[in-house]
Amino acid sequence: MELSDLQTFAAVARTGGITRAAEELNTVQSNVTQRVKALEAEIGTALFERHSRGMTLTGAGKRLLPYAQKMAALWREALLAARDDGAPKGPLAIGSMETTAAVRLPPLLADFHRRFPAVRLSLRTAPTADLVTGVLEGSLDGAFVAGPVTHADLIAASAFREELVLVSARRWTSLAELRAGTPESGPTALVFRTGCTYRQRLEQVFVELGWPSATRFELGTLDGMIGCVAADMGVTLLPRAVVERSAMYGSIAIHALSPAHARVETLFIHRRAGHQTSALSGFADCLKKDDDVIAA
Repeated sequence: MELSDLQTFAAVARTGGITRAAEELNTVQSNVTQRVKALEAEIGTALFERHSRGMTLTGAGKRLLPYAQKMAALWREALLAARDDGAPKGPLAIGSMETTAAVRLPPLLADFHRRFPAVRLSLRTAPTADLVTGVLEGSLDGAFVAGPVTHADLIAASAFREELVLVSARRWTSLAELRAGTPESGPTALVFRTGCTYRQRLEQVFVELGWPSATRFELGTLDGMIGCVAADMGVTLLPRAVVERSAMYGSIAIHALSPAHARVETLFIHRRAGHQTSALSGFADCLKKDDDVIAA
């Protein structure tokens, strides 16, 4: 059983199709197809169900996937450990929520790059659930996620505290006015995709306000989200620091929430076991020295 076959299998499972897996792996589709078929032949059973919408895992595929992910993560960790001589260098993959990446991380990333120019830093934005999975699987060395996160295989440290606020178009000057001026089902909820902690909080707020059946509209970028709010398409939930630094701040209104809904802590997580590279240690050191970071 070749490691490359397992990595290809995991990529197809993650992306749901040969074409997207080939793009992610930077190879041709025929190579992906060949490796999946070779793995299925070696195991003696089908790992995917093929259909018009793509490929989904069979029962055997679901059982194999966590082992494939662990083996790929262990291989990457072993490679990095062998190359690590104590001087921060090589690749470092960091994940972050879109909002944290937009407001909190630029000074931190700039400081890290100045101090450790030999490190090839990459940043991936995604919802908290996807980031936690990425760290556990080893595709990310660390990530900024919305707390709380409790997992036996993860170490989590406080990074930032945020105040979440409900954001609407400027013409709604209060929550009372918003409630009076919208349909009984409530305004449209502008949200990031499933797995986003802020989306979950907004849905809780909508239930409390009597709008459990409000329409949801998913957006993929922070700028798109704030732009749609300013255009009065709906409302969303964002950290106050993000809203106040937005170029569209003059076109939107902020509505404070109860502490139960407003308080959220951003955590930096990484795997508990295995080798921690000097690049990750250097990043953690920069994080501790960031003026915005919560003191330990």
